[in-house]
Amino acid sequence: MAEFKQRTVPFLGDANTNPDTKPVWEGLAAGKFLLPKCKDTGKFFWYPRGISPFTFGPVEWVEASGKGKIYSVSVMERAEVPYAMAYVTLAEGTTMMTNIVDCDFKTLKIGQDVKLKLVPTEGGPAIPMFTPA
Repeated sequence: MAEFKQRTVPFLGDANTNPDTKPVWEGLAAGKFLLPKCKDTGKFFWYPRGISPFTFGPVEWVEASGKGKIYSVSVMERAEVPYAMAYVTLAEGTTMMTNIVDCDFKTLKIGQDVKLKLVPTEGGPAIPMFTPA
């Protein structure tokens, strides 16, 4: 398999800035990707927040399966270190913007299965990204 150059990802800000997103950062620091789930409807959602966007009610935090499919992808080939931005629809039903890493970007396609990879940052917890499954 070809060697892939990984972009260095700085962590900007402070994981403790927003108490509504703190469970996500604590989970990532522990090696887990937690998703918010509406307690009233049972629906997962992304981006993380402390109230449900469906009912404005309570949220519970559930560990994600780490599985998804590429919904849309764009490769930034002209960057100093090329990278792929994508929307990934998670197995739990919600869609998130992320990066696709550790692969030949020319082989990426919509509908492709991907799996979670927690990518270390400089100065903070890992960030959830995905790689082909």
